[in-house]
Amino acid sequence: MGEPVRARVIFRGRVQGVGFRYTATRLVSSHDVTGYVMNRADGSVELVAEGERTEVDAFVRSVSERMARHIHGAELSWTPATGEFTEFGVSFGGD
Repeated sequence: MGEPVRARVIFRGRVQGVGFRYTATRLVSSHDVTGYVMNRADGSVELVAEGERTEVDAFVRSVSERMARHIHGAELSWTPATGEFTEFGVSFGGD
């Protein structure tokens, strides 16, 4: 078992108003990750997921594959997990 990681992905394209957040919250049930998905003011969607690398990678991949027709670009960064989340859900924060 490796150290927990955090993936932060900014999805760009026609990613708001197409069920992106709903899809992510449904797909997460198959993965052992915590974090959030959130619409951003610039029209992109931010997804942050923490957990074991294989779980996080599989989750990000499943969201990317399911929503591929709406995604025109994505920026993925990996950092150590912070452990600040207890579950995965929709955030209504914003930037």
